[in-house]
Amino acid sequence: MDWKTFQALLSGVNKYSTAFGRLWLSVVFVFRVMVYVVAAERVWGDDQKDFDCNTKQPGCANVCYDHFFPISHIRLWALQLIFVTCPSFMVVMHVAYRNDRERKHMAKHGEESKLYKNTGKKHGGLWWTYLISLFVKTGIEIGFLYILHHIYDSFDLPRLVKCEVSPCPNVVDCYIGHPTEKKVFTYFMVGASALCIVLNICEIIYLIAKRIARLGHKIKNHRRHVPNCSTTLEVKSSGLNPSLLTERIVSTWVPNPLPQHSQICSKNSYLLVAHELFFYLNLNTS
Repeated sequence: MDWKTFQALLSGVNKYSTAFGRLWLSVVFVFRVMVYVVAAERVWGDDQKDFDCNTKQPGCANVCYDHFFPISHIRLWALQLIFVTCPSFMVVMHVAYRNDRERKHMAKHGEESKLYKNTGKKHGGLWWTYLISLFVKTGIEIGFLYILHHIYDSFDLPRLVKCEVSPCPNVVDCYIGHPTEKKVFTYFMVGASALCIVLNICEIIYLIAKRIARLGHKIKNHRRHVPNCSTTLEVKSSGLNPSLLTERIVSTWVPNPLPQHSQICSKNSYLLVAHELFFYLNLNTS
């Protein structure tokens, strides 16, 4: 497998990622791909040749190896790295789709007419694409960890396994090559995978929290700029009339001259409210 081409493809994802996404990409390449290419492949090598059984029965060693190692760790990790990085290409393809739409729109309506301020900005559909890719990556990581634990019953590698699968004549002792070294690399790759899961979860929380904060800020600004056009004054007279005196002053509406879908109160309505309040206060103090 050409990991350099693989790295070149994923390098385009880096400029659309958050700080957590860039850290995740660094962990994938430094602690997983580099360790896989430089060390892990050489440690496993031709693992079946290092699987030695104390019998000369033809086919026994092959059957026992297939029984205890239905899929090699190194090939399982290769599949995991491929699958876990594929969702990142969803973001790249979405940005490429936006760029194509932008190019066609500008060719039709002119260079100054733009659909997006920045095609790589995580707003709208791109935000959802990015978030979905994080959920998919996290699910793939957890799925492969479960598969690895389920196949080998644990993340540990024993030095000796006992095999009694046909055509072995009896219980056969089989020895695994480089068990301690393989155990170290197994725990290292599992730990790196767990770190990637934590980074994905942190990025999901960060994106959702940032989105909620942005929406709250927009709602707050909207309420701040929209005036309250219905003023209700409830006053209780202490003089001649003991009942609750309620005056509702509803201001007049004028269309907003700005290109918006809301309306603003006229200036006269605020003057009316101030006049009535001033009159009521003078009435009570006299």
